Amino acid sequence: MKYDILFVGAGLFSSVIANEMTKKGRKCLVIDKRPHIGGNIYTEEQHGINVHKYGAHIFHTSSKEIWTYINQFAEFNRYTNSPVANYNGYLYNLPFNMNTFNRIWSDVITPEQAKKRIEEQSASMKDKTPNNLEEQAIALVGEDIYRMLIKGYTEKQWGKKCTELPPSIIKRLPVRYIFDNNYFDDDYQGIPIGGYTQIIEKMLHDSDVRLSIDYYSDKNYFDNCADRIIYTGMIDEYYDYCFGELEYRSLYFDTELLPIQNFQGNAVINYTDTKAPYTRIIEHKHFEYGAQAETVITREYPKTWQTGNEPYYPINDEKNMGVYRRYAELAEKQNKVIFGGRLGMYKYFDMDDTIVFAMEIVKKTI
Repeated sequence: MKYDILFVGAGLFSSVIANEMTKKGRKCLVIDKRPHIGGNIYTEEQHGINVHKYGAHIFHTSSKEIWTYINQFAEFNRYTNSPVANYNGYLYNLPFNMNTFNRIWSDVITPEQAKKRIEEQSASMKDKTPNNLEEQAIALVGEDIYRMLIKGYTEKQWGKKCTELPPSIIKRLPVRYIFDNNYFDDDYQGIPIGGYTQIIEKMLHDSDVRLSIDYYSDKNYFDNCADRIIYTGMIDEYYDYCFGELEYRSLYFDTELLPIQNFQGNAVINYTDTKAPYTRIIEHKHFEYGAQAETVITREYPKTWQTGNEPYYPINDEKNMGVYRRYAELAEKQNKVIFGGRLGMYKYFDMDDTIVFAMEIVKKTI
């Protein structure tokens, strides 16, 4: 069969476009090398609990339009992202707020005292432009919070010293002089009741979907089965690494069923010391206020990415961005293949941003 559009990858980006295009009467084929749809937002029911198979995903946005759009596919609960940090067995609130400051400095009671303490601890960076992540963090929150709640976690996450990482990684770090444990500033946030997979199922309802299919196993066939291609794989792989490999960080997930009702009392706890080899533990039932007799947890371990591993986080340093720009220039010279998503565009996207970019392609490109 001849299709109007081939989608390589069955994640959110492809699914939004496919949903819009099938409503316009286009014939769409969606393939994915994984045995399931949904990409990294795929959720799977285990023991009555919706498990986020590829890490925690909380939908949040300040756009009423995007919030209305996603709510047509599922009912969302009122989940508020309030992660906790575990540093050497002591617990601290994230984002950094008055609860955090008082926990670290017991004599800090008021916002003015907190501001003064952070100013004292960041004095070494006064009137200086941060050159790396360590300097940026100290400028924002001072030495103590950087050492306890940022340094170890970040170096585990990226596999590099903070002095080797760009300051941009941490510029959006929320610092609040109020007692508010909500991590996001967005107007809307929540978790779809019943998980994310149902959303993708509804988006792809009118598309042909083939799973456990590698585009490269029969590239010639797939290139000729449709007039246009939406490609959400790695852009460097598509061009056979002609300018070199782009770098990523990968992850390993260790999921375990425990015969207890409540393991840690929170959906996400970050481990910010260097003794724990994982960066966080996710207890999935808390995303949907579960009351099951058992619980499912996932320990998340960062790992060095190598060809063949799943790429999760683009390393957007100067070297890699230079390589990516060469691939992007190559992509602009043709008009059949549209590259999208975090791998096709070599950029980490929140889910609301993914929808925005997908809709732009629907409106402007196709």
